[in-house]
Amino acid sequence: MDRIAKLASQRAVVIFSKSTCCMCHAIKRLFYEQGVSPMIHELDEDSRGNEMEYALIKLGCSPTVPAVFIGGKFVGSADVVMTLQLNGSLKQMLTDAGALWL
Repeated sequence: MDRIAKLASQRAVVIFSKSTCCMCHAIKRLFYEQGVSPMIHELDEDSRGNEMEYALIKLGCSPTVPAVFIGGKFVGSADVVMTLQLNGSLKQMLTDAGALWL
């Protein structure tokens, strides 16, 4: 858990992902297209990926990936992020976290 919290606070936007997950790819692309450069942690390419995935489960991440943190706080998975994007509140969250300058 401590490792997840530490990693999640290293950048304005942090995404825990798996390189083979199509929803992870879509969420990363959403951020890139808005000009955000998130820190990406590919769990399937990390030697401690299983440990981090277990910690994400304990945090309540279901499914475990993509797990998006903005400003060091857990936002949610793909469905939550897409909802925030569609209702217009994602941009404000990104601006408040210092990930976007508009």
